[in-house]
Amino acid sequence: MTVTLEVSAGVGTLRLDRPPMNALDIATQDRLKELAEEAAGRDDVRAVVVYGGEKVFAAGADIKEMQVMDHTAMVLRGKALQDSFTAVARIPKPVVAAVTGYALGGGCELALCADFRVAADNAKLGQPEILLGLIPGAGGTQRLARLIGPSKAKDLIFTGRHVKADEALAIGLVDRVVPAAEVYEQAHAWAAKLAQGPALALRAAKESVDAGLETDLETGLAVERNWFAGLFATEDRERGMRSFVEEGPGKAKFL
Repeated sequence: MTVTLEVSAGVGTLRLDRPPMNALDIATQDRLKELAEEAAGRDDVRAVVVYGGEKVFAAGADIKEMQVMDHTAMVLRGKALQDSFTAVARIPKPVVAAVTGYALGGGCELALCADFRVAADNAKLGQPEILLGLIPGAGGTQRLARLIGPSKAKDLIFTGRHVKADEALAIGLVDRVVPAAEVYEQAHAWAAKLAQGPALALRAAKESVDAGLETDLETGLAVERNWFAGLFATEDRERGMRSFVEEGPGKAKFL
C-alpha cells in the first residue's frame, strides 16, 4: 500500500510509503483520499498525524506519470487531485504534519492541509512547479497564500525556490522545528495531547476557523455563533463546566 493508516492512543497516522521519495502518483492520491475519509469517520481516531517516514515527507507529484498527460487528461484528473488533498484538510479533527526531508510541490501542498506543521531541522519545503512551466495544482496557490500571505506565497510560487526549515518557521510555513530524529515523536505527542480534548468542540473550532477564512466577517461570526450555541447541547460542555465549577480550570477529562 502506498498510504497506510495506523491508530494508537487515539491518534491515526496517515503514513506515505512509496519509496524512495513518496512521489504522489494517482494511486497514492486516491489511497490518501480513501484513508483520510476513513480517519474522519472513525471514533477511535481523535487526531491525525500525516507522515512520510524518517527521510522524506513527499518530494511532489510523479512527474513521469504527469509527463504523458495532455490537457484533456488533466481536465479529467484535476478535480480528483485536489479532492484527495481536500479530504485531508477536511478531517474534522486536529491534523499535524510531521515533515522530514523534502516537502516539495504536492508534498508541500499536503503539509498545507494540516492544522499544524512540525518540521525537521533539515527539512526543505517549496512549490517548484513554475520550473516545469506549471503552477501548483493541488491547492498550493490558495492554501499557501492563506497561510503565509500573498506576497510571501508569490515569492515561493514565482521562483520555485526551496525554503529551509529556519526560514519556513520565520514566515509561518511551519509551526515548530525540531531535530530530525524527533519529528514524528513530537508530532504524535502534540496530536495525542489534542486527542484528549473535547472532540465536538475541537471540530467546531476547526470548522469555524476554516469556514471563516472563506467568507466575510459577518458570516464567519454567524458560523461561530451557531457552533457555540450548539455545543451547549453536548455532554463535553456539561463535563467541562461542571469540572470548572467543582475542581477549578483545566482539570476536565473528556475521554
